Amino acid sequence: MIKYLDLKAVNSLYDEEIRSAVSQVLDSGWYLKGEATRRFEQHYAEYIGTRYCIGCGNGLDALTLIFRAYMEMGVMQQGDEVIVPANTYLASILAITECGLKPVLVEPSWETLQIDDTLIEQAITERTKAVMIVHLYGCCAYTDRIGEICREHGLKLIEDNAQAHGCTYLTPHSSLHTPRKTGSLGDAAGHSFYPTKNLGALGDAGAVTTNDEALARVVEALGNYGSSKKYIFDYLGRNSRMDEIQAAVLDVKLKHLDADNQRRREIAARYQREVTNDRTILRFEGNDQYSRSSLTPRDSVCHILPVLCEHRDELQKYLSANGIETQIHYPIPPHKQHCYPDRNHLSLPVTERIHAQELSIPCNQALTEAETERVVTLLNAFK
Repeated sequence: MIKYLDLKAVNSLYDEEIRSAVSQVLDSGWYLKGEATRRFEQHYAEYIGTRYCIGCGNGLDALTLIFRAYMEMGVMQQGDEVIVPANTYLASILAITECGLKPVLVEPSWETLQIDDTLIEQAITERTKAVMIVHLYGCCAYTDRIGEICREHGLKLIEDNAQAHGCTYLTPHSSLHTPRKTGSLGDAAGHSFYPTKNLGALGDAGAVTTNDEALARVVEALGNYGSSKKYIFDYLGRNSRMDEIQAAVLDVKLKHLDADNQRRREIAARYQREVTNDRTILRFEGNDQYSRSSLTPRDSVCHILPVLCEHRDELQKYLSANGIETQIHYPIPPHKQHCYPDRNHLSLPVTERIHAQELSIPCNQALTEAETERVVTLLNAFK
């Protein structure tokens, strides 16, 4: 069986370094808010290209803390609206509704599977305070037009970077601009380090990145019970902290992230080059490729490699019968989930089409050439 993602194989690539880092934490006798966390926060901020990185408990907390901080700062209040892609994992929307804010769902482009920047402006109302973009599947969702819209309307731009560690964006038609990493493109970004992510911990962990000093201070306090000084509580906060072991492991894996992402790109490029079955559509955007919808170069770190197929369920059964494990990201779109009954009536045909056809195939740094070839062969033989 070729696993969709073999976490043991992925982590074994750096087994000795990880064990050494964990042992150092154990020997230190300090397990929360210590040197390992401060070191990773500094290194990750430098890597992303922001002034601040604040570790927290998980990716959902990271996004929620951003909205909570903006509300504490008076930038937003309950009932305000946040524009968000309809094609996303539920956590993106949970962070909005948990804070008493209203998500306004905007359809993706069928070409990119990311939020359609031509539809954002018409969704803006007098209550709109922010746009959240989601770098879904590991592809950059940002466009210059999205940045322009936020500036023109005075909106905060928040990035859900849970799936795109190391992904970059380059201003089109200019070799003079340095690529900027996702997580540094907006006002603030939430990151998840769930074990399956490209930069994955050995448990739950997350982070917020930003250049806004005031926001960073409030986010940090909110994640520490609302306290910026021991036993003094300025906010009604929560307990959302990255532990020292996770920070130490992440710091080790951060050193290898670019190489791991490049290996994922190579595998994805081979799929795109060699899978010729017209019953399947691979959605992969690599370096220097252009989105047909906005003509901007988009990078991908191939966290998820989606295959679109009108006979998705049959394709999944066929691959499983031949020893290939796959996943569906995601079988039910957020607006059709039982937890949002007030949105079940919405008709979002592009999103619904994606969720009815999407199948994720193995694509990660631990995959061998022989395993990749096996997947290619089976995809081409599907009838």
